[in-house]
Amino acid sequence: MEKLKIGGIELKSHTVLAPMAGVSDRAYRELCVRFGAAYCVSEMVSSKALSFNSKKSEELMQISDYERPCGIQIFGDNPDCMSDAAKRAIENKADIIDINMGCPAPKIISGGSGSALMQNPGLCGEIVSAVTEVSDIPVTVKIRKGWDDSSVNAVEVAKICEQAGAAAITVHGRTRMQYYKPPVDYDIIKEVRQAVNIPVIANGDIDSAHKAKEVMEITGCSLVMIGRASLGNPWLFAQINSYLENPDEPIAVPSIEEKFDVMLEHIKAMVNYKGEHMAMLQARKLVMGYFKGIKGAASLRNEAGKIKTIEDLYALRQKALLQSYAY
Repeated sequence: MEKLKIGGIELKSHTVLAPMAGVSDRAYRELCVRFGAAYCVSEMVSSKALSFNSKKSEELMQISDYERPCGIQIFGDNPDCMSDAAKRAIENKADIIDINMGCPAPKIISGGSGSALMQNPGLCGEIVSAVTEVSDIPVTVKIRKGWDDSSVNAVEVAKICEQAGAAAITVHGRTRMQYYKPPVDYDIIKEVRQAVNIPVIANGDIDSAHKAKEVMEITGCSLVMIGRASLGNPWLFAQINSYLENPDEPIAVPSIEEKFDVMLEHIKAMVNYKGEHMAMLQARKLVMGYFKGIKGAASLRNEAGKIKTIEDLYALRQKALLQSYAY
């Protein structure tokens, strides 16, 4: 298949891990790259918090050599502040700087950031210009279809971002007001793809190899971004890549033992990077994903929400194995 590039960065596959708060940390990014993600994007980092030297925000920008290429996503509504945040991302050796213009969370849009920026296309351009002016690495932008159904302006915003220097655009095919509920509008992604001359990455409800191929055919995009569907399922990247290369070959599915082994590897890496207390609190919802589709998963997910130590996770894994063998 064709060689893909974002700026000067050559990509090895057609799948990208989406930035997800509390999920796409260093441990998960390393795991997804191992399973075939072309690159990953960090949890979003507040440019305002960085201006106050927030330790937590600095930690979110830590990148290892096992997850490259890796993008650091920044958000904010002030061009100068975003420019300074971009410099900090470069100091942390990011391969790509991604600008968040798509997050629908109330706490983000209340400050004028995330998808709130879709209401001000001119400011979108100013922010991209400010970031690209200080960056010697590719700058990408993640947008939505628009703010609401009466202001569908993804094409306009994408053109402005391209003119301001963006190297690629990711489009989530829903408006901010739709959050994640209605069906994704892949036609708007196609319109953006036809309107700009930089790579466009399709995003939204891509949860299988077959869906990824379908979306690529509808939109004309050569890259797809995977978010929630990858939770507890990092194999999805490999499945998509394999299916795109050899659609006649059966799609490999991990055994229960393999799923649980990778789950342990994932959470142990989190413990190593963050300490057991913080890692296990965050791991609760992640562990639930690994139990999806397993018989008796409801009770296992309930117990996963109570784990406090890595020993608790080992015990839950053993219970899950015994329970699956019993059926």
